[in-house]
Amino acid sequence: QLRFVESGGGLVQPGGSLRLSCAASEWTSDFYAIGWFRQAPGKEREGVSCISPSDGSTWYADSVKARFTISRANAGDTVYLQMNSLNPEDTAVYYCIRAGCPEGMTASLFDSTVWGQGTQVTVSS
Repeated sequence: QLRFVESGGGLVQPGGSLRLSCAASEWTSDFYAIGWFRQAPGKEREGVSCISPSDGSTWYADSVKARFTISRANAGDTVYLQMNSLNPEDTAVYYCIRAGCPEGMTASLFDSTVWGQGTQVTVSS
């Protein structure tokens, strides 16, 4: 089963930026729709953004629109999430998985085994 590995998280001050990366665990020639999700302490996991493989169309949760940008590397094997104007409400563990875009952007659709370790994003002064 193809899995994805998240990286790029860290501690950033409010108003700062981070770029998260999502890379396939093994080389693949296939392009997949990839979704970013996040889970804050004490909250349910929620969909953040996704990108489709065919036309590159994207979707964003209302809470991150105009601040986050999802993109795919030219080779297609890495998906990025550029996060700007971060605020403390963005603090969460961020995950990326293969997910229909946007129809698959509901975390409850997925079995617990699909989630990787994620990458921690902490926004704090």
